[in-house]
Amino acid sequence: MQNLVIVESPTKARTLSKFLGNKYRIDASMGHIRDLPKGELGVDLEHNFEPRYIVPRDKKKKVNELKKLAEGAKIIYLASDPDREGEAIAWHISELIGNGKADIRRVVFHEITEDAIKEAFNHPRDLDLQLVDAQQARRVLDRLVGYKLSPILWKKIKRGLSAGRVQTVALRLVVEREREIEKFIPEEYWSIEAEVISQFTDQPKQQKGVEKSFIIQAFEYQGKKLEIHNKDQADTHLKALEKANYEITEVNQKEVRRYPQAPFTTSTLQQTAGNKLGLTAKRTMMLAQNLYEQGLITYMRTDSVNLSSFAINQCRELIAKSFGQNYLPASPRVFKSKSKNAQEAHEAIRPTNLSTTSDSFRGDHLTRDHKRLYDLIWKRTVGSQMSEAVLDQTTVIVSAKTEKDVYLLKATGSVLKFDGWLKLYGVKQEVEEESTDENDQERKQVLPKLEEGENLNLLKLLPWQHFSEPPPRFTEASLIKKLEELGIGRPSTYAPILSTLQERFYVEKFERKLKPTVLGSIVTDFLVKYFSDIFDYGFTALMEDELDEISRGERNWKETMAHFYNPLEGKLEKTLEIAEHVNLPLETVDKQCPDCGKQLVIRTGKFGKFLACSGFPDCKHTEAFELKIDVKCPKDGGDLVMRKTKKGKPFYGCKNYPNCDFASWTKPKS
Repeated sequence: MQNLVIVESPTKARTLSKFLGNKYRIDASMGHIRDLPKGELGVDLEHNFEPRYIVPRDKKKKVNELKKLAEGAKIIYLASDPDREGEAIAWHISELIGNGKADIRRVVFHEITEDAIKEAFNHPRDLDLQLVDAQQARRVLDRLVGYKLSPILWKKIKRGLSAGRVQTVALRLVVEREREIEKFIPEEYWSIEAEVISQFTDQPKQQKGVEKSFIIQAFEYQGKKLEIHNKDQADTHLKALEKANYEITEVNQKEVRRYPQAPFTTSTLQQTAGNKLGLTAKRTMMLAQNLYEQGLITYMRTDSVNLSSFAINQCRELIAKSFGQNYLPASPRVFKSKSKNAQEAHEAIRPTNLSTTSDSFRGDHLTRDHKRLYDLIWKRTVGSQMSEAVLDQTTVIVSAKTEKDVYLLKATGSVLKFDGWLKLYGVKQEVEEESTDENDQERKQVLPKLEEGENLNLLKLLPWQHFSEPPPRFTEASLIKKLEELGIGRPSTYAPILSTLQERFYVEKFERKLKPTVLGSIVTDFLVKYFSDIFDYGFTALMEDELDEISRGERNWKETMAHFYNPLEGKLEKTLEIAEHVNLPLETVDKQCPDCGKQLVIRTGKFGKFLACSGFPDCKHTEAFELKIDVKCPKDGGDLVMRKTKKGKPFYGCKNYPNCDFASWTKPKS
């Protein structure tokens, strides 16, 4: 009799087979093998929210195969992923194939390496039903919201719409940000810089490569913050500054230390991969899943920033060998998670073996994006245990005086004294990225040697006109960051949330920014109006806390469902009675139907926006929707338009296609 091991995917099964001998038969469940039914609630509201699970039609063959294998097994090891969803998958499998003959055991590992696998199989455990309950609670909770509220949207707005407990809250953030942008009124303001030079123009000890002149910025006038609102005010100050005498009143020098960031969590990996590699959250997680299942990184769904002692020791050995003792702190760095419910027993995302670099990757299954993501994880892990960078920072305060005016101007300069962890990344790039401050408009420069009391000559004044800018639209990365700050969602939910919003055409992505569609805004307004408590940011975060309490055995999941659903039930009936029907406005384009001459309108279908005749159903003319951009085709000078592939991925092409075949994934520059 063989021992049976069941995992989720064939890739994971192949990797495990490298470490387990012939005594084990390994098979894959291909993900979930049991779920709530589609097309109906699947939750018995009359009997304490009991879920009704079914085996989907496409999984029946696999279930029969697993049952047959289980009949001849001595021990069945359930080796699904080490989180709530993985625990639920293991529980569903045990419910379906448990025959009372085989001993069913749960094995958990956070990396697929020989040592981790042997440790897990030497110490199997029982199924953790508290984790299962927490996953069931999330599934039922989301089903109650989706299947009870979505039909109301069908009746009051449009058939086929959906509501989601966390999805709608994320959409609300995007919609409210767009409203802020729409209401924003830019305000004019000015800043004044001065290029100055020491009166000692023959300084013999100038630093190599440093100009004698430097830039200072005015920040104070007559003892108060300098505020310039228009050109007339700017001109008045410029006239005064032209006549002023400039003298250095303070030279402050200090040593600034820049510390490395913590190893990646799911959230920070998705944010960094989005910002630096341009990857969507969904693709990031797919690539990370591949790397994990091939034994290259640890488990990729985690909110912990911890590293194991093994990983820390490996980091320190590599740092000392590759960079030298100066780059190795006296003791290992310890990071604290910002998430109050972080699973600190877990590990951050890291390579399973730091001696493995992306240069050694072989095979078609590992693409360029796999390598780029792995490099990102590798550097973040090693860098987290390196010495801090040290900079010498100089701040110079200059007074500019006339008979009646007194201005203060400032210059700040930094010189990298020791690169530390920045050596991994390339010093110049990372210093600039790490020192970026949205509120800091000061010019970064290397200053010459300066002394208090020194007089300066004015070379020229540099007035700058500015306009205040609205808050930026969310990117996937910044929306994930905001959700995490609010305590909404968990590591496994961010990518599905973002994918759902785009697949439902509630938001569109343009130049990596998320913009709500008309449909998304209307759905949000409706749901927030009639179900404001359910889609409240604080309430949604509270529900996440309660799910965590269920996972720790501190709360009963069915009682939690009752506490949530009972007030909702009355609201559902009331909303159906009082809510009026919302008419979706038709978006028109300046183009007529070539068949009947009526106005063309924008409609949304399975693959996104398309143009259709407003005379439908009498006229069934349709054509592709193209968004014109203000850039000409580099091939034939025609207009460039944004189109989408059948899978919905945007690209830029020439409007003169097929006569011109120019196409680009990135927006060409004008």
